[in-house]
Amino acid sequence: MEIRGYAFQALADPSRRANIASIALQAITPTAILVNIKLSRQTISRHLQIMIDSKILTQVQNGREIYNKLPPIKMKELEDFIEPFCS
Repeated sequence: MEIRGYAFQALADPSRRANIASIALQAITPTAILVNIKLSRQTISRHLQIMIDSKILTQVQNGREIYNKLPPIKMKELEDFIEPFCS
């Protein structure tokens, strides 16, 4: 298992953590994120790209829509890395 620092940097931003909270419930399109979070389309796209690059999010295309989803295995890797420091 390799944990890269940019995964933690991606999670350090409050806006990205809010996106993660929305996406954790269900796969969601960028347009749906715009409805829930009052940021510009460009800002949302930038945040999503950072999280995709750090492998916190994956994208799945269904027809014309692109859904962002949270791969549970990546979050488990982050949890496993942090867990020894929490006790």
